[in-house]
Amino acid sequence: MATPLAQPEERSGHTGSDLRATRRRAFRKLLAAGLVGSSIEWYDFFLYGTAAALVFPKVFFPNSSALTGTLLAFSTFWAGFVARPVGGVLAGHFGDKYGRKPVVVTCLAVMGAATFLIGCLPSAAAVGALAPTLLVILRFVQGLATGGQWGGIVLLLTESASPKRRGFAGTFGQTSVPVAVIISNLIFVAASGVMPDDAFLSWGWRIPFLFSIVMFAVVLYIQARVEDTPEFRELQREVSRSDGAVVRAPLAKVIRGKWVTILLGCGMLSATNSLFYVSISGLLSYGTNTLGLERDPLLAVVLLSSVAMLAVIPWSGHLSDRVGRRPLILIGGLGVAVWAFPYFGLVDTASLPLIFLAVVVGFVFQTLTYGPIASFLSELFAPNVRYSGASLAYQLSAIIVSGGTPFLMTALIANTGSTMAVAAYIMLMGLITFACAWFLPETNPAEVRDDPQAVPGTHLYD
Repeated sequence: MATPLAQPEERSGHTGSDLRATRRRAFRKLLAAGLVGSSIEWYDFFLYGTAAALVFPKVFFPNSSALTGTLLAFSTFWAGFVARPVGGVLAGHFGDKYGRKPVVVTCLAVMGAATFLIGCLPSAAAVGALAPTLLVILRFVQGLATGGQWGGIVLLLTESASPKRRGFAGTFGQTSVPVAVIISNLIFVAASGVMPDDAFLSWGWRIPFLFSIVMFAVVLYIQARVEDTPEFRELQREVSRSDGAVVRAPLAKVIRGKWVTILLGCGMLSATNSLFYVSISGLLSYGTNTLGLERDPLLAVVLLSSVAMLAVIPWSGHLSDRVGRRPLILIGGLGVAVWAFPYFGLVDTASLPLIFLAVVVGFVFQTLTYGPIASFLSELFAPNVRYSGASLAYQLSAIIVSGGTPFLMTALIANTGSTMAVAAYIMLMGLITFACAWFLPETNPAEVRDDPQAVPGTHLYD
């Protein structure tokens, strides 16, 4: 039996205070379920990036040179990002028509299965070209699942929250990103630290992937204990009364009416996506292959830097409820642009403490943008096309920026012998974020924040 987030008081025998307490408990459970489920989903997705930098060139492309093997591994990494907009489109269509919860449950289950199967793949030494082919297929499936789950988790959280706390509520989906980075790196370090390199390359790398089987416990919990959002349930009630609230083709409708918003939303993610994937994947490859650093200390730097994200993301979401979404995104985008060249200057010293400083400061600027984006993107679209619109904007950035960044970083450094071109690229991404946020409307302006009855974003809907 699902745990309701709201029950009409007149239908129960409980007092108002009892009902409020019940709703608060139900919502806290939803926040926890969203954080855990999304963390495992992102764990599965990011784990692949770590493996692509450190393991897959040797396991799936053993006959290639070090550079070629890394580029090929990052090409398979990119396949997941190519799939994410497709997953976002499919999930948005079904999520706007049939509900947020069933799509989230499906995406989480598919991700768990795909990641588990990656851990079962034979190596290229055993089956030749079939091994990387299967790897690309499963990575594509991972991308489909990730593309669909982000919008669903974010909408489950924000549409079920109090209108004045949606920025903070949305960060429980966003905070799952550093949680996933920490967990994936911890498990990777633990697995590689307890066995010789030969054993780790032979079978030890599979352990972190097989661990994703725990996803199915989260899927069962959400299916059994979480209801769909109050806003979507209200849409369903309007359909039963007027036959018109849920649109038949939400993707077509949102593209026709909000294509500029979708493109600006996509561009707004440029800074956070580019710098993040440089730090969690591209840096690992560059540090071990070019700077000659040890794998595990470099993983530890990324892990410790991610702790800063755990603090900044919820804080930025909370602050966006008080001062608006755009100011934080503007500051974050400009900060990434300004920090780009100092970032790579510190990385090139090959000093672990200075690399830590580079990554942690970059993560702070990046998360000032990332924290409010969950509520901001969702509030830019009306409820009946929200899943489609927010997912499409978010996932377009994945294919354009996120997936190609580690590949581009490796190729630029190989061709120029320097990180300056990569720094210029990151600076450009920060400026694009700043410009896109500048031209988007504020969804939580002062007049909405000061009105107890106002809901962020509704003043923008047609």
